[in-house]
Amino acid sequence: MVDVVALRPFVPTSELETSLRFYGELGFATSRINDGLATVQLGPFGFLLQKFEAKGFAANFMMQLLVNDLDSWWKRIEALDLATTFSVQPPKAPALQPWGLTVAYVVDPAGVLWHIVQKPAS
Repeated sequence: MVDVVALRPFVPTSELETSLRFYGELGFATSRINDGLATVQLGPFGFLLQKFEAKGFAANFMMQLLVNDLDSWWKRIEALDLATTFSVQPPKAPALQPWGLTVAYVVDPAGVLWHIVQKPAS
């Protein structure tokens, strides 16, 4: 039974407009559904960005973006100066993690932690 069109998490944000600008800067396409909900797409992949606040929820929410060229992503992220523009934690440069993957870390305006991961060689 594989009749799935999309599987999308609801990613929380307290400031929808700020988060939409943040994701737009990273290269995602954004589209409002209503005052508290938007779609955020990167090619065929996406999520729903929802204005939702619950103490500690966003700060404990993580997303993973698996990419073919982490170095190119990192150059783009560095050039955006996200920490200054969006008052977020400075992104952390790609580094090999103990579990064997090379990961860069980016925190969005709500506190959601993104793991941007180099796809392992086959």
